[in-house]
Amino acid sequence: MKHQQDGWTPKVVALDVDGTLLDWVDGYEVMSTAVVEAVRTARAAGAYVVLSTGRSVPGVLAATDLLGLDGGLMVASNGAVVFDHPPFELVHSVTFDARQAVRELLEHVPDAAVAVEEIGLGYRINKAFPTGEIQGKLMLQSVEELVAEPVTRVIIRSPDASAEEFAELAERIGLHGTNYYVGYTAWLDLAPLGVSKAYGLQIVVERLGVEPADVLAIGDGNNDVEMLAWAGRGVAMGQAELNVQEVADDVTETVERDGVVIELARWF
Repeated sequence: MKHQQDGWTPKVVALDVDGTLLDWVDGYEVMSTAVVEAVRTARAAGAYVVLSTGRSVPGVLAATDLLGLDGGLMVASNGAVVFDHPPFELVHSVTFDARQAVRELLEHVPDAAVAVEEIGLGYRINKAFPTGEIQGKLMLQSVEELVAEPVTRVIIRSPDASAEEFAELAERIGLHGTNYYVGYTAWLDLAPLGVSKAYGLQIVVERLGVEPADVLAIGDGNNDVEMLAWAGRGVAMGQAELNVQEVADDVTETVERDGVVIELARWF
């Protein structure tokens, strides 16, 4: 474990959203009352709670509403966007030229849906995504228009491929100049090179005047690996894939069994 001293208490709690704080049941977001209470207890004890997620700003705000989090710094879009609220204030963002990566991917999956983040609003998309998968205002454009200017984030979603096929494809192409994360389905997130949730959280802790060693981070996905390795204590959800569990200091229960509640109860 990274922290050795007795009496360690997290000053910052960094929480992934999907698969960590909430589960998807029959296409609906479900956040248990126990999770909401556990987060409230941590805040009452003085911990600074930061959502750190692949979601864009509207998706983050939807989750803060479910939790009853009334404000603060948040990490969106896998670290490419850091914002404060309310009112909405963009603290930091990173963009990249996605044209080549998108062109190469679409040569292999021409039927894919492509989404580009429009910070604070939602997404510009080339076609519809499965219901509920992306939040905020959706604006239809051609792929050329989507990536004409540098962007913070691109999502490539194929209706027919598997997550394994997407992972192999991304590795084969190499996707130069980008970070990429494969989801549980055929969902590929492209981020600027060197940007991750850990990158975004580093900006947060610097603003708060604390250290990474003061952070408890909990997550379940490939996009949580850097965050779990970076934090003073990184905890993987019970359903996380082995490569995610291996970088963590500990593994809690699954999202169905309220793993976040069990971990937070150790400290608060």
